[in-house]
Amino acid sequence: MSAKQIEVQIMGQSYLLGCPEGGEAKLQAAVGKVDLAMCKIRDAGKIKARDRIAVLAALNLAFDQSDAVAAPAAPATSHTGEVPDQDRLAQLLSRLDQTLKQDGQLL
Repeated sequence: MSAKQIEVQIMGQSYLLGCPEGGEAKLQAAVGKVDLAMCKIRDAGKIKARDRIAVLAALNLAFDQSDAVAAPAAPATSHTGEVPDQDRLAQLLSRLDQTLKQDGQLL
């Protein structure tokens, strides 16, 4: 199976990614998830550095994936039925800070 390159946009920046033939839709879906996760963190306004936004987004997506695989339980929700973005961001920052303790606090 041959690979081709696809240009995608994540948080307004272009990336040229390799993609196997027939995998374009799957890659675009993954790019969409990463872009959405990064934009939500950026738009929350607490973090400006693109690399930190990317790390938090990656941790968030990996955490969600491991939760879905391990035990598909529903997260705590607000009265509207949605997980508040600020609460979720605070939880992610706390987990990231715990993980990076030897390198210092994130914020």
